[in-house]
Amino acid sequence: MKKLINDPADVVKEGLQGIAAAHADRVRVMTDPNVIVRADAPVQGKVGLVSGGGSGHEPMHGGFVGMGMLDAACPGEVFTSPTPDQMLAATKAVDGGAGVLHIVKNYTGDVLNFEMAADLARDEKIEVEAVVIDDDVAVQDSLYTAGRRGVGTTVLAEKICGAAAEQRRSLAEVAGLCRKVNANGRSMGMALTSCIVPAAGNPTFELGPAEMEIGIGIHGEPGRERRQMAPAREVVEMLATPIVEDLPFRSGDRVLAFVNSMGGTPLIELYVLYNDLRKFLAARGIEPVRTLIGPYITSLEMQGCSITLLKLDEELTALWDAPVDTPGLRWGA
Repeated sequence: MKKLINDPADVVKEGLQGIAAAHADRVRVMTDPNVIVRADAPVQGKVGLVSGGGSGHEPMHGGFVGMGMLDAACPGEVFTSPTPDQMLAATKAVDGGAGVLHIVKNYTGDVLNFEMAADLARDEKIEVEAVVIDDDVAVQDSLYTAGRRGVGTTVLAEKICGAAAEQRRSLAEVAGLCRKVNANGRSMGMALTSCIVPAAGNPTFELGPAEMEIGIGIHGEPGRERRQMAPAREVVEMLATPIVEDLPFRSGDRVLAFVNSMGGTPLIELYVLYNDLRKFLAARGIEPVRTLIGPYITSLEMQGCSITLLKLDEELTALWDAPVDTPGLRWGA
């Protein structure tokens, strides 16, 4: 194992210290329990947005804390759900009197712990709503979930709902918008290699030199099938076909196309994939009018990618285009 770390036990703590030092103008880091909070939180009169999950997927979620996106993120240990006390602390830190929305990826630990935190927050008279993101079409159930996993659509929901919250929309409106994004987004990923959790020191799973896993989860969960390596255009076909058939997406749809690196895939390969995705969509009359390409939901150093498509309307497009200023996503601010 080769990693640029000190002690595997200190990876999350030292990473959080680095975030605090690098982005003090945008965020502050609370400890005991660990929470990354927007620097000016709580913003009075604005719905607070909280998400979280295991570390190792950076920039999700802590890199998306700031104006126009999340108000707080709860970082668990690597690939481990945050605790209810982290989620409660985050909720209290961002409560500006308009309520708090929890955006929760559909992993059993995340769902249960966010539910517990929401109950505790309500006991303290904070209004909380929660939306579970379950956009992964690869498998119905996995090692970590009951139902579909929450993956790429999470980032899109955080951005779109963050923009709506900046407009001072109500908690019910922002939560409804989050459900709309989840209902219209679909994702699927693949891996060329495993990742190595620092504390484990060994690959999470084994892939032969000419093998790839289709439908992989962001923690290295098994996918739909293991196949021999194939050109990028065939990989796009394997990922995008189940996505467009699931919703289904139809001719005339305008979409946001998100091509994501799992951490070890260089940008040039992502652009090759996007070029093939554009052709795949054009053949079906689907127009990608917005794009997001890069490492936004990673799995440590895993080589691989995921594709997310979100069906857009005028409202979602305008909210996507609205200014955002976070360490991991910035425009128009």
